[in-house]
Amino acid sequence: MTRYLLAGGGTAGHVNPLLAVADRLRRDDPSAEVIVLGTKEGLEARLVPARGYELATIPKLPFPRRPNAAALRFPGEYRRAIRTVGALIRERGVDAVVGFGGYAAAPAYSAARKAGVPLVLHEANARPGLANRLGARYTPFVGVAFEGTSLPHARFVGMPLRIEIEELDRAASRDAALAEFGLSADRPTLLVTGGSLGARRLNTTIAERARELTAAGWQVLHIQGGRGELTDPGIEHYRLLDYCDRMDLAFALTDFAVARAGAATVCEFAALGIPAVYVPFPIGNGEQRYNAAGVVGAGGGILVDDAAFLPSWVDARLLPLLADRGRVADMSARAAGAGVRDGSDRMVSLIRSGLSPA
Repeated sequence: MTRYLLAGGGTAGHVNPLLAVADRLRRDDPSAEVIVLGTKEGLEARLVPARGYELATIPKLPFPRRPNAAALRFPGEYRRAIRTVGALIRERGVDAVVGFGGYAAAPAYSAARKAGVPLVLHEANARPGLANRLGARYTPFVGVAFEGTSLPHARFVGMPLRIEIEELDRAASRDAALAEFGLSADRPTLLVTGGSLGARRLNTTIAERARELTAAGWQVLHIQGGRGELTDPGIEHYRLLDYCDRMDLAFALTDFAVARAGAATVCEFAALGIPAVYVPFPIGNGEQRYNAAGVVGAGGGILVDDAAFLPSWVDARLLPLLADRGRVADMSARAAGAGVRDGSDRMVSLIRSGLSPA
């Protein structure tokens, strides 16, 4: 029996690929034991036990970015976290540590190195985070979701996708999706989503142009997320939801999308051949713009700054594009050409290489 310690979490961008790999490891070898290392504050605290995996936790340790009291405490707290993970590795007989970035990952990488246990990494973003920049110095087995990711030993494997996305048959799921959302079978569907936290610019701009979009012959499935600031205007063929638990069915209907450019979103759209307007999150280190660069370069998406995504942009650019069904179909094919559906298998293959290096 092989025992794996999968380390990472915090956001869905770390947790979802971790769970996709865990599921594939367990499917390929039902005797395999999977332990997930995370924090009590991250999404993993809810999602990992719900998926049936054991969760071990360590304190959340953000890397200090300025000299203050937390920075003075950090070295001692980090060493304690390494010792905690090292003890877990020894006591449970862990055969390999697989890291996905996030707060719990860096101590796990250091503990694996100290224990002499094989270490394999996956980086979901085109611009790597601090933890994986550290971990990539300790192992030659580094999988990345995007071509050109700047990490030592980076090997393109794509994004490990949730099984319901990886195996989605969009045509076969269409009737169930129409029933789920109460949409029409005779109209193409525009999906608008800013993720679970929402995206105010996307929400307000699309809401202001809902009548024009539906008048153009489209129906809009708008998942606003966040605090649910919009109220349903009652426009025919415009469906406003606060959240969606069945994104697989939403994707089954989607002919075009407007979305943030989170790594998972970009990879899922490309894998399914969904063309999109990507509006990167304007705060942070700019990773969302890099995430979308590949599919945009392939012609499967359009990149627009958050500040520019205004009703006037919808009038000038989005509505004419949606009216050109041939261009939408071409963008769909180009998105699919840039996508990867077997990221879980590729990542598991890399893990096996780490366990049995040539």
